[in-house]
Amino acid sequence: MHEVKERREDMKKNLSKKESRWGMLFVAPQIIGLIFFVLVPLASALYLCFCEWDFTSSPVWVGLKNFEAVFIFDSDMFFKTLENTAIFILGVIPLTMFLALGLALLANQKLKFLSFYKSALFMPMVTSSVAVAMVWYWLFAPDMGLINYLIGKLGLEGPGWLSDPRWSRVAIILMTAWLKTGYYFIVFLAGLKAVPVVYYEAAKIDGASGWQRFRNITLPQISPVTFFVFVMLVIDVFNMFSEAYVLTRGGPMYSTYTLIMYIYTQAMTYFNLGKASVASLILILFAGSISALQFYLSKRWVNYDA
Repeated sequence: MHEVKERREDMKKNLSKKESRWGMLFVAPQIIGLIFFVLVPLASALYLCFCEWDFTSSPVWVGLKNFEAVFIFDSDMFFKTLENTAIFILGVIPLTMFLALGLALLANQKLKFLSFYKSALFMPMVTSSVAVAMVWYWLFAPDMGLINYLIGKLGLEGPGWLSDPRWSRVAIILMTAWLKTGYYFIVFLAGLKAVPVVYYEAAKIDGASGWQRFRNITLPQISPVTFFVFVMLVIDVFNMFSEAYVLTRGGPMYSTYTLIMYIYTQAMTYFNLGKASVASLILILFAGSISALQFYLSKRWVNYDA
């Protein structure tokens, strides 16, 4: 009897070892990708923050010189990028979420050709952002742009969308919101489809108005989706590059110069990998801090109950 128990224990151990080997085999690609494409580049960037390197020679340790160059000698330009990024966050995120949720609420009704609407709205997301920016460049053109042409038909003078620092940010916000709305429209629509219909039926029986149903049922039920969209949009705004680069090259007067553009310019134009690494570190810290704050605050308003 004792031998039988020992054999069973040995079989369990061997089975556990086999399961562990197969488990490690399945997660190995993810672990390897995390090490070589995330941790190693992150460690290299952290090391380069304290070095001078121009791609050709070996990195030279310079201590805090790169931090001084970014925060002191190049402070006006660097803090301008942070200001622009903050403005884009405050402009792009609310506008995109409002448009995406509004379109999702409309599409959640019983509409004909719903598949066509979803495909049409999602189309910008599968289109090259460079091509999209070129189309919007012609829309915003001061002389022959369609937007100013339509404004002129109303007897008004159109603004200098790409030449006025005040309007250039508005142009970037409008284009980016249009570009991102399609994807998050699909996300919101999926969240709305998951809300149980019985909640709305019970609310109608109780005499709840449309606004009351939206506020007390729809918003709480899609709060996890709203949280996901908000986090992803923050990451999208921090990573804005091609939209502003193609449309305005960061101008006029650096009014649309983003943090990613600053990193790109330092690395690929001036070959100053040290300053680019410092700016990249700041980008990671800002994006990580905002994401952590979002997750902390989400405990107060995100409802995961079914």
